[in-house]
Amino acid sequence: MRDLFLKTLMTEAAANKNAMLLTGDLGFGVLDPFIKAYPDRYLNVGVAEQNMIGLATGLAHEGRRVVAYSIGNFPTLRPLEQIRNDVLYHNADVKIVCVGGGFSYGALGMSHHATEDLSILRALPNLTMLTPATDQETIACTEYMMRHAGPCYLRLERSSAPIPAGGDDAPVEIGKVRTIREGQNITFIGAGGVLGAAIGAADLLEKGGLSTRVLSVHSLKPLDKDTIIRAAKDTEVLITVEENTVIGGLGGAIAEICMEAGVRVKFHRAGIPDTYTATVGDQNYLKDLYGLNAEALAQTAQKLLNRA
Repeated sequence: MRDLFLKTLMTEAAANKNAMLLTGDLGFGVLDPFIKAYPDRYLNVGVAEQNMIGLATGLAHEGRRVVAYSIGNFPTLRPLEQIRNDVLYHNADVKIVCVGGGFSYGALGMSHHATEDLSILRALPNLTMLTPATDQETIACTEYMMRHAGPCYLRLERSSAPIPAGGDDAPVEIGKVRTIREGQNITFIGAGGVLGAAIGAADLLEKGGLSTRVLSVHSLKPLDKDTIIRAAKDTEVLITVEENTVIGGLGGAIAEICMEAGVRVKFHRAGIPDTYTATVGDQNYLKDLYGLNAEALAQTAQKLLNRA
């Protein structure tokens, strides 16, 4: 995801001389091509993410389209006040990019686990939230972010979800949910690379004769209510899958939509429970710990269908 993001950013910067990149003293190997191509449009602000967001806001007010880039929680939770008061209240043209969403930096401990950002940022007005799962979505979300005025949050992970042949061909439209797979019994709705676990669960369930729909929410805000309501009505079980706390993130958003629409469906939020992740391990180990793998998701679906 990170490499696709940078490649797309380079293309967009070539087309927009006002595009700038700010970073908090990291990513130099990855960002070297941008620095070499546009040395006057790059700033390393040091380990000072709050200052980075304030500086980005000032540059945006002077006509720049500014990308503020860092890992994990550092570009979001540390400068949350600056995001809220400076960027969003003034609707400044700042693009906040987190590389390392969820447990991408799992081995570095809970300080580097970006597992509450979706919940917290979703509550803030004026923010477009982009959570790509696939290569195609990563490219399209970066293009959208760099071509549209206004604040955006782009959440990237270490790698894209593995998608079956033809599964990543559908157009990516911001504000719409992508259908990766059709099905009639169960719907998995995922955001980010953890969508791969949902696809794996769908494969397991299909072997048992259960038709499984898989939806990708690359645009968490705005969110496609119509496709979600249709899935809740069409299938018996709806399971949200996110590498984020289950409180207030993707699962919370889907539950709100279904309840407000008066749709009754067997529902489960797969994600991180109301706890800090004290365990240290790589991304796959931590996802397994919280049941964010194909086997656990398939078992959850079967239990909800009373077929376990």
